[in-house]
Amino acid sequence: MSAKAEDAGRLDGLKWVLVTLIVAGGVGGNIYFSGESLLYRVIALLVLALIAGYIAYSTVKGAAFFELLKGARTEIRKVVWPSRQESTQTTLIVVAFVVVAALILWGLDTLLGWLASMVIG
Repeated sequence: MSAKAEDAGRLDGLKWVLVTLIVAGGVGGNIYFSGESLLYRVIALLVLALIAGYIAYSTVKGAAFFELLKGARTEIRKVVWPSRQESTQTTLIVVAFVVVAALILWGLDTLLGWLASMVIG
């Protein structure tokens, strides 16, 4: 780990404790002020979430997590999504196989039930 990364990560534990306290304070405040308008509580929670998110982003692990999210977004854009026709055809094939499997299982259950009743009497 480089000296710069060490300096950046030195206060990370304290920052995560602060993030935890902010989130806990938001939850507790939302419960305590449950009689207040929902709009004011939502605005307060959004402000606290932004503050906690900014503090979390300033940590080494937080920055790495946001880099991971950016990379995932890039990979999602590379995916070739199926067309509506392909999705419909695939769904119909799955439904057909489920119906066939259900009929086979129903037939086996009926046969085995009949055999068991013959043996038992």
